[in-house]
Amino acid sequence: MIDELHVRDVALVREATVEPDPGLTVLTGETGTGKTALLSAIKLLVGERADASSVREGSSGLVVEGRVFTSDSDEVEGLVVRRRVSADGRGRVEIDGRMASVRELAERVGSTVDLCGQHEHQRLLQVQTHVELLDAWGGEAAQQALQSYRGALKVAHDAAAELERIREMGRAAQDKVADAEFVLRRIDEVGPSQQEYDELEQTLPRAEHAEALMRSAHGAHEALAGDEGACDLLSSAADALRDAAAYDARLDRYASALESALIDVEDVANDLRRYEDEVDFDPAALEEMQARLSAYQGLLRSFGPRMSDVLERREAAAELVGAARDGGERERRAKRALDEAEAALASSAKTLDTLRRQAAPQLAAAISTEMRQLEMGTAEVAFAIDALPRAQWSPAGPSKVELMYRPAAGMTARPLRRIASGGEVSRVMLAVKVVLGEAAGRGGSGADTLVFDEVDAGVGGATAVSLAKVLARLANTHQVIVVTHLAQVAVVAQRHYLVQKSADEDGAPVTTIREIRGDERVHEVARMLSGSATEASLAHARELLAG
Repeated sequence: MIDELHVRDVALVREATVEPDPGLTVLTGETGTGKTALLSAIKLLVGERADASSVREGSSGLVVEGRVFTSDSDEVEGLVVRRRVSADGRGRVEIDGRMASVRELAERVGSTVDLCGQHEHQRLLQVQTHVELLDAWGGEAAQQALQSYRGALKVAHDAAAELERIREMGRAAQDKVADAEFVLRRIDEVGPSQQEYDELEQTLPRAEHAEALMRSAHGAHEALAGDEGACDLLSSAADALRDAAAYDARLDRYASALESALIDVEDVANDLRRYEDEVDFDPAALEEMQARLSAYQGLLRSFGPRMSDVLERREAAAELVGAARDGGERERRAKRALDEAEAALASSAKTLDTLRRQAAPQLAAAISTEMRQLEMGTAEVAFAIDALPRAQWSPAGPSKVELMYRPAAGMTARPLRRIASGGEVSRVMLAVKVVLGEAAGRGGSGADTLVFDEVDAGVGGATAVSLAKVLARLANTHQVIVVTHLAQVAVVAQRHYLVQKSADEDGAPVTTIREIRGDERVHEVARMLSGSATEASLAHARELLAG
């Protein structure tokens, strides 16, 4: 639920704050005043992509801030979102004071707000979206069945790819098998391992220079700890300074420093002696290590450049040779795995299809009932579910699902996308939102906030009253925000915002958005009724607002 929305420099809006009611909130105003600016702000709030065209002309950038309550937000503070877009198109997202991505914003907030505008009406005309309606109505059971089906479809796809790969190896020419046998034999003669290769690279340089290392360690040790070596000289110097310190105390400090250095030098001398003892010069072992590294280098030249490449080449050669020698057993195993995967897929597809076929008439009946509430007479919708050949199964399911429209009783139902008018599509979409919204309100999943734009396109008279009643009922389970031109809708709202366009001190157009109550609201409803605030329209407006 959107608790508060602050907008700055969006389209023609310089600055505005909107606090939507938990129930029904309406935005009204003359055509061309910029009511859609607020919708643009909400789109930014829920994670839709932005560009510089949304920034108010002359401004360095726009800012949209909002507090939203979601299932994973704090019950008291909510989720605080800030979205900034500069005039050059660069954007920044913050959630609860930390930087975030647009994708994270869409996942955390976008899923709780459903924007139902002209674009959404067009989506209803896209056949691939119709199956989503069924699955939304089916709730958790349908979602679990869909996930199970998709998992089984992937397993079957992978099994088919593995079978084809093995068959391709089986079709390999004999010279490929012979080449693979040569590679396998050549590599196995060395018997390489990554660990041995790493150890050789590390230890061989020391083994090759063992004599020089021993001489260096011995010479350094003698220079430090031998007769008249550094240790003796440091000791003599420290003793001389210690004796002289009896006459000048400052020399005592130098004596202590030399004694400390003597300790470090003696430690180094001892370490060098141990190092000399550890270095082992074994000509036979050295020759063996050099031979092994030479063998490794030969493999790297032929199959490298890395040892991992050599090992991968061996694995591929072994697999090809094994496939040629196993008499088709690998192919038979892969075929059995594919058959098992296809059987599991068929089972999950049947479960999913059954749930959808059960849900289809229920959802169609519920939508048709709402359509009658919207003064659509005997018009009805139905779902056509046609099984697809196995080769055409997709992640969406094993059948084609399409929403059909019957303009009146007794007429043949035909695809909605072909025969419904714009106004009819708009009302069918509203009926769908009401039905799915009420299903979610009874404990299912779905958006908490529904935002409608152009839902009243081509609507008037009794239909307008019915539309208002439907929206008011939907507001019992959801937060509903509506941009409307209908007075019948405006009067049933719990909160009413007026959108007006004026000119600033420089004559530039600017849009203001403010909440209206009392007489201001009466005058706005009167304007919506007759175009001006006459005595008759004012009286009618008061009557409508009184309920």
